[in-house]
Amino acid sequence: MQQNGAGEANGEPPPLSSSAAAPLQMAASRVRRFAQEGRTVPPQPRVMVVFSAASDTEKPGDAMDSAEDEHRKPARPVPNLHLGKSLRTLDAPEEFPEVIPLNVGGTYFTTRLSTLRRFEDTMLSAMFSGRHHIPRDAEGRYFIDRDGAYFGDILNFLREGELPQRDRVRAVHREAQYYALGPLLESLEDSQPLTGEKVRQAFLDLLPYYKENLERIVEIAKLRAMQRKARFAKLKICVYKEEMPITPYERPLFNSLRFERSESEAKLFEHHCEVDVSFGPWEAVADVYDLLHCIVSDLADRGISADQQCIGVCDKHLINHYYCKRPIYEFKITWW
Repeated sequence: MQQNGAGEANGEPPPLSSSAAAPLQMAASRVRRFAQEGRTVPPQPRVMVVFSAASDTEKPGDAMDSAEDEHRKPARPVPNLHLGKSLRTLDAPEEFPEVIPLNVGGTYFTTRLSTLRRFEDTMLSAMFSGRHHIPRDAEGRYFIDRDGAYFGDILNFLREGELPQRDRVRAVHREAQYYALGPLLESLEDSQPLTGEKVRQAFLDLLPYYKENLERIVEIAKLRAMQRKARFAKLKICVYKEEMPITPYERPLFNSLRFERSESEAKLFEHHCEVDVSFGPWEAVADVYDLLHCIVSDLADRGISADQQCIGVCDKHLINHYYCKRPIYEFKITWW
């Protein structure tokens, strides 16, 4: 301890450790060997020895490892001092005035906030709950991107429970579905014409391939009109209710929609009428004329004008004195 202190007092560097002095001793021995052999001594690199206060137990590579670890650490993002304020603004529920000005697809309405929130679990109640952002137009009215032609009927129901007129029921029903207005949907479905539509659909569900046959009518009529460059097209359609063909002599004897025949006899009556589309058979009180009305109405809903008239029966001979008596109707589809 005294020698170290004396060396430091005289300005001499402290003695090197064995690990640090090894490179210096190797360099000195190399210089002496080159001097003895008479060769020119190459310039020696300078050696820098760094002393640290690390303990003797530390390995030489620990310092480099720690430096590399610091280099590999991802950069810390600089905090945005204005972010917290914007988030608090978004999280805060929006406050609405008691009187709400509305712009529904370009049509203006004014109503109370309590009217829009009258029923829970509806889109209007959720929109004006304060949890969602609602855009505004240039005049500050709350904007709803929907056709405003029937929004007045929606408000009248929310205010007084008033239902729309019959000719507006279908359109208002679609709007009530969009706004998820359950009480209005239930009231409309219990009134005409939606109640009648339920009964009609129950009858059409008995008919196999009804929707497919409608599509076939449209496709055939369109193709024929384009081929003939005509304004209209005509189709032959068979509409029959009975599953088994019967003769006029059998009809008074069997006062029912069906009568039993053996399997072998039933195959003798299986045939396809020479028509474009065939509807039937079915078992219900509704008759052939009811089905014809459904076909014409459904085509009209698609904007297709259709007229029909009976042009006779199939009259195809089957076996013995049995003939096919399924009625054949001519449909005239007018395109313009």
